[in-house]
Amino acid sequence: MTTATPLLPPADWRDFLALTKPRVMTLVVFTGLCGMLAAPVGIHPVIGFTAILCIALGAGAAGALNQWYEADIDAVMRRTQKRPLPAGRMDRQAALHFGVGLSAFSVILMGLAVNIAAAAILTVSILFYVLIYTVWLKRRTPQNIVIGGAAGAFPPLIGWAAATGQVALLPVLLFMLVFLWTPPHFWALALFVKTDYANAGVPMLPVVAGERATRVQIGLYTIPMAVAAIAPWPLGLTGPIYGVASIVLTGIFALLAVLVATRRQVEGDAMKPEKRLFSYSILYLFVIFGALVADRWVLA
Repeated sequence: MTTATPLLPPADWRDFLALTKPRVMTLVVFTGLCGMLAAPVGIHPVIGFTAILCIALGAGAAGALNQWYEADIDAVMRRTQKRPLPAGRMDRQAALHFGVGLSAFSVILMGLAVNIAAAAILTVSILFYVLIYTVWLKRRTPQNIVIGGAAGAFPPLIGWAAATGQVALLPVLLFMLVFLWTPPHFWALALFVKTDYANAGVPMLPVVAGERATRVQIGLYTIPMAVAAIAPWPLGLTGPIYGVASIVLTGIFALLAVLVATRRQVEGDAMKPEKRLFSYSILYLFVIFGALVADRWVLA
C-alpha cells in the first residue's frame, strides 16, 4: 500500500513574487530603461512602459524557471534555503507553470505592443538564462558565470531596440560592459560564500580553481570591463557627463578589484574587501547607467 504525497497549501502571492527574484530584477529593469532612454529617438510613454513591463516580466520568468530547476541546490545553500521551493511553501509544478506562462506572455506582449526586434532579443535572453546558464553551464563548468553572464547583459539591447527597432554600437558596448562586469561582481560574492557552493556541488571558480586563481581572474576581467565602460566617450557615442562619470566610477571599481586581486585571506578574515567590491559593483552599474541617461537628456 502506497502513501499519497501530501499536497502543499496554495502558494501565497508573495511566494510567486519571490520566484521572480525582485532584487535582481531591479537592476535588469533599470539597465533596460536606461538603454531605452539613451536611444536617439523618443518612444511613446505607453509603449515605453509596456516595453519595460515586458523586460520585468521576462526577467521574473527566467528567475522563476531558474528556481524551479535549482530547487535541490537552493535547499542546501544557506543563502537560498528560505526561497519558496526549498522552504516547502510551493509545489515545483506551480513554479514551472508560472515561469513558462510568464515567459510566453512577456514575449508575445512585447512583439504585439512594441516591436519584433525587442521581442526577439527578449526571447533570446530568457532562453539563454534558463537553458544555457541554468541547465547547461552552472553545474558543469567553473566558467558558468562568464558565459552565462550574457543573459543579464541583454536588457540595454532590449530597451534600445524597443525605442529604435534595431541595434547599434552603443547598446552593444553597454551589453559588453554588463557582460564583462558580471564575473568580477559574481566572483567577489563567490569568494565569501564559497562553502555554500561547495556543499551544493556547484563548480564555481573559487571551489574548483581556488581562491588565488579567482582573485587573479577578478583583476583580469576588470581590464576589458573598464575599456567597454569608457569606450563610448572617445568613440563619440556619448558626451562628457558620461565620459567623466565612467572614468571616475570605473577607477574606483578597478581600485577595489586590485585590492581583492592582490590579497590573501587569513584566519578570521571577514572578507571585507570582497564584500566591499560586491556591494560597490551593484552601485556602480546603477550610477554609470544613470550617467548615460543624464548625458543624453542634459546635453540633448
